[in-house]
Amino acid sequence: MNDDTAWMMSSRSTGNGGSCVEARRCAGLIEVRNSKSPEAGTVRFTTEEWDSFLDGAKKGEFDKLLAG
Repeated sequence: MNDDTAWMMSSRSTGNGGSCVEARRCAGLIEVRNSKSPEAGTVRFTTEEWDSFLDGAKKGEFDKLLAG
């Protein structure tokens, strides 16, 4: 079974010069890239790592990175 998906852009990406993040499932991993520089490469996560990251983001664990 092939569970690969097409690149999906974040709903937070505005498409008008803002930050653009894309993600997809490929070969059992989650890949993330900058849509403005896809040639720069991807960051790859196992599904367990991705689930953990999303859980932390939803809980606000990374909010302190935004504080000036």
